[in-house]
Amino acid sequence: MTKQPHPNVTSADVERVVRRDFPADRFAEVMVVLNEYGADESWQREADRVRLATLKLAGGSMERLRNEIGAAKADYRDVLGPAEYPGHGKRARGRKKLPPEEEQRVIDSDWKQYQDWLMR
Repeated sequence: MTKQPHPNVTSADVERVVRRDFPADRFAEVMVVLNEYGADESWQREADRVRLATLKLAGGSMERLRNEIGAAKADYRDVLGPAEYPGHGKRARGRKKLPPEEEQRVIDSDWKQYQDWLMR
């Protein structure tokens, strides 16, 4: 199995994306919602990475952000997969083993789409 890359992100990345994707007057409200993840449970790790995943999936919607944070609080993998590896996740649901070169192509495509989203 090919190893998927994962982003190394910081709280500064989270704040930059919040400012990019939400109106300025909602910054504090968005940060309060995001900070619900990682506040209470020790298993809620990689907070900045998970918070960015919820932001990506929310697409600028407060309602969707609240839903994604709720999902992350239940199981952070439920947001990391769709945000970081959408193509690979769709292929994995089919349970059909991909040839290694095809799997790598899907992983590379997922990584590029995530990087493009993060840096826009």
